[in-house]
Amino acid sequence: MKINKLSILAFGLIISLFACKSAPEAKQMGDFSVFGEDFEHTQAIAYEKLLTQFPEEGKIQSTVKGKVSSVCQVKGCWMTMVADGKEEELFVKFKDYGFFMPLDLAGQEVIMHGEAYKEITSVDELRHYAEDEGKSKEEIAAITEPAVELKFMASGVKMKTGM
Repeated sequence: MKINKLSILAFGLIISLFACKSAPEAKQMGDFSVFGEDFEHTQAIAYEKLLTQFPEEGKIQSTVKGKVSSVCQVKGCWMTMVADGKEEELFVKFKDYGFFMPLDLAGQEVIMHGEAYKEITSVDELRHYAEDEGKSKEEIAAITEPAVELKFMASGVKMKTGM
């Protein structure tokens, strides 16, 4: 049987189409678009308050609201949150890589539920995230030290409809 390059390319394309898991769409629940798991949001605390509760070790469950400062521009697989007038940035990932956020979410307020913790992030990982964010080669090369970061593993994120 003779296999040509075009057949191999077509086969690869078909496999990649079926192998890639697409991000689930947001569910509409009342006034909110819900990404990931739904959760009770009425007792959400402001990100500024979470900053005072961060554990030195371990994790805490929390429901937090705040403004998104940036989103992974490759596919929305992470976002950051920053409080007005504060330097501490919260790096947010999504449980089991199960959902992604809209790429144009920066500047909008969200409510999220999950676990808050601190973690040392390697230079390679920091550079990867900087690349995802669209930073310049010079900015990426300037990352030379690991960093202790405030992190959040969100099981669900809510965004007010029409934001």
